[in-house]
Amino acid sequence: MTVVGPFGLSVWDEALEADIQAGLAAVEEGLLEATKSDVPFITETARHLLKAGGKRFRPLLVMLGAQFGDPHAPKIVPSAVVVELTHLATLYHDDVMDEADVRRGVPSANSRWGNSVAVLTGDFLFSRASHILADLGPEAVRVQAESFERLVTGQIMETVGPRDGRDPLDHYLEVIAGKTSSLMAVSGRFGAMMSGAGEPVVDILTQYGERIGAAFQLADDVLDIAGDGHETGKTPGTDLREGIPTLPVLHVRRLYAQAAGGVPADHRRLNELLDGDLTDDALHAEALELLRAHPALEQARRDTVRYADEARAALAPLPDNPAKYALAGLCDAVVHRTA
Repeated sequence: MTVVGPFGLSVWDEALEADIQAGLAAVEEGLLEATKSDVPFITETARHLLKAGGKRFRPLLVMLGAQFGDPHAPKIVPSAVVVELTHLATLYHDDVMDEADVRRGVPSANSRWGNSVAVLTGDFLFSRASHILADLGPEAVRVQAESFERLVTGQIMETVGPRDGRDPLDHYLEVIAGKTSSLMAVSGRFGAMMSGAGEPVVDILTQYGERIGAAFQLADDVLDIAGDGHETGKTPGTDLREGIPTLPVLHVRRLYAQAAGGVPADHRRLNELLDGDLTDDALHAEALELLRAHPALEQARRDTVRYADEARAALAPLPDNPAKYALAGLCDAVVHRTA
């Protein structure tokens, strides 16, 4: 058994391990090449988050999906570079929108060089992804364009919030389907598609990516509350401080609204804090402590497991092989990760 990547993914097959490792190494080289500019400053900013590390989860999905066709087909690595470049670009833009100070354990690009440079660097990465994508064919361009539309739509929906009368939890799940699941789905789709796998396999891996993408984001929500900042590379409770209503917070509000009476004092206090300004360090620390002890956090964990189980179930029609077992194992790795 070999552990591949920061997720603790267990791979039991030597040939599969070799393909994944070689593929991810080639993706890393492709990312370095794609972030190189004739302008040294642009190279520095474009490689800022690349050098900070990252899970390379989306390229991993591409590599595993490719195992159901020809895993050495020439378009597999470039398609993995495209999805990771797109993801990296969104991080630059997200940090500007969130006014984040830290990303992947290093100063965010916006805190180091300012918002304008961060936004333009994200745009530069999008342009490089598009350049590579053009060589992958019109179907790949269409798939990526549809995914990007979903991604941006999800970001806008998060920014404006739920419309009147809309369940905030349903709204949030639709947001993460756009912001996170869309690109995960493309990763599974590209892996199968570029390897020449049949359309049924392409559809299965697209659905798998959609569901594990949701599990991935919900696990992030749990980590934002329960995680160790030294392991995650992020300050605990960042979303909480910024007033972003992630899954645990939404469950707090739902449970509070449904309570017929006799709400414990600490639950009432937490609800009051969530309605207030949590930029104050003392109030933020109090809210974080109360939320960590609240049943809503465990409910959020159960939701994460449910989406991961749905991802695993989607794999059922695929032939039994090491790649299928690895994809199933990835469902557990996502749920139980610590970073």
